[in-house]
Amino acid sequence: DERQRIALQEDLDLASRVQSGLLPQREFRSRHWEACYHYEPVGAVSGDYCELMTPEDGTGRLFFAVGDVSGKGVAASLLMAQLHAILRSLLSADLSLKQIVERANRLFCASALPSAFATLVCGWAADAGEIEICNAGHCAPLVLPDGAAAVEATGLPLGLFASGDYEVRRLALAPDQGLLLYSDGLTEARSALDEEFGLGRLSTFLRGHAHLSAPDLISACRRRLSEHVRGAPRA
Repeated sequence: DERQRIALQEDLDLASRVQSGLLPQREFRSRHWEACYHYEPVGAVSGDYCELMTPEDGTGRLFFAVGDVSGKGVAASLLMAQLHAILRSLLSADLSLKQIVERANRLFCASALPSAFATLVCGWAADAGEIEICNAGHCAPLVLPDGAAAVEATGLPLGLFASGDYEVRRLALAPDQGLLLYSDGLTEARSALDEEFGLGRLSTFLRGHAHLSAPDLISACRRRLSEHVRGAPRA
């Protein structure tokens, strides 16, 4: 009845506020890095995961992550919160990136449903453009300004096999270069003619806009995406 509908909507609104509280500071700046993100669920909550944080070890490193939990809605958002808690706890320990991802995989396997999994790309950005990165089945990050794929998947998504092995890659970015991480909500967005936005359009867009600051680049990308999907229902 109407009371149940209102109560359900209140629960969804609360879940949305809780999930918003798990997200990091939207913009980050340090001596060497500028970072920004946009998080937009289709419904009240989402299974996408985003992280930006600096540890209290005085190194000035930046930890970054983008992930995508299988499924939709409240169930996916609960698993997103679980992944957030797992990674936050591991980041407080003195572990290598490989150890962080492999332990996160084992813990996610132990705590999630057998059918659940999560793609994840994460890494450390240090001084002088040095980046350590690991890609567990996620969309390949793109290097700015040329829009080329940086690191394809180096391991399976988290939650599939507890014994999963994950390889860490290293990048060296020049002062005029950057890195774009995204979920398939961007590349798989479809137009009214049922055409995907796609990796090709994204790379072409980046080559023409990579001179922008991180917040301005995101705003421009959202405008380009809106032009593509105009008139189509959100999926």
